[in-house]
Amino acid sequence: MKSESAFTMGNTNHTLCSLILILFLIIIAAAPKSMAQTTIGPMPITPAPLPLTSNGPPIDPQKGYLVQELGDGLFFLTDGGYQCMFLTTGKGVILVDAPPDIGTNIIKAIREVTSEPVKYVVYSHSHADHIGSAGLFPNATFIAQKEAAELIVRDNDPNRPVPQIIFDREFTLRLGHQVLQLKYFGPNHTHGNVFIYAPKQKVLMLVDVYFPGWSMVESFSFTGVTDLPGWVAAQDIALTYDFKYFVGGHLNRLGTREDMEVQREYVTDLRRNAVNALSTITLESIARVTGVQNSWFLFSSYLSALAQSCTDATLAKWKDRLGGADIFTWSHCNQIMQSLRANDGFAIDRPPVPVP
Repeated sequence: MKSESAFTMGNTNHTLCSLILILFLIIIAAAPKSMAQTTIGPMPITPAPLPLTSNGPPIDPQKGYLVQELGDGLFFLTDGGYQCMFLTTGKGVILVDAPPDIGTNIIKAIREVTSEPVKYVVYSHSHADHIGSAGLFPNATFIAQKEAAELIVRDNDPNRPVPQIIFDREFTLRLGHQVLQLKYFGPNHTHGNVFIYAPKQKVLMLVDVYFPGWSMVESFSFTGVTDLPGWVAAQDIALTYDFKYFVGGHLNRLGTREDMEVQREYVTDLRRNAVNALSTITLESIARVTGVQNSWFLFSSYLSALAQSCTDATLAKWKDRLGGADIFTWSHCNQIMQSLRANDGFAIDRPPVPVP
């Protein structure tokens, strides 16, 4: 049985903990908005207000999707989180991607505008979140770039049928009065992620590279460190196309050339601020705080300090210009610094690479 003093001490500790928790909650509740939007580590305390440029057209919650014609039988489809597009041809439908988030609503959207069957399904790349409902169209012919096709075969997912038409660098699909040009310039977001262009309607689709009005999602759209230079190059390649509308695969907004130039500026600033952090924060300065006994603690602390420095510099300009910049900038800074170290030869003991 515990002594009376032990019970008293336990009650005192409990009361003290309760008071500390209440005090903490009061401080947070009373904090000014500027504090509430401060980034601490990889995440902000609360998200910053979204800029108006992040807003897309409203989606009927009862319907669950929006379908919009972009010209001459090409339709844009979104549920607010994912996007795809399809073309009516007079001889069947060409569907580009089949995100499972939209799922059977893809069929409903197509039926709103045509009774034509889906003749072809074009895969932008291999990832299941963009093509995981392709199995809804078992009678279609599936098309993918060679590297994407290899990944689809590897994954052996019945919801992503193995493509029957496989190409290496480029393929032109013609059906009825419609034309789609597919081109592959090398890995970007992932291996096999292709540029999809409808020249008649001047619509360009490139998935997980541009996010009009928004920051990219986590770590440059979950792009691997070794593929990040290709991802950055894909931004420039996209801007060589003559397009009126851009379909990026996510959220509920179509993009414009201006949107893409804004994101490119953001990425340029990320790189510059990452280089500056690598140039000014040394491993030795962190070691004076952490010690050197635990190498991984030292290195993790060093990487976190670099990412935070890059984040603070970037958000000073971008927090109010791109939706979600306060959410994901830390992850982008961390990723681009790993790319600079791995791909640009920016090691700890070497001078910085030139900043364009």
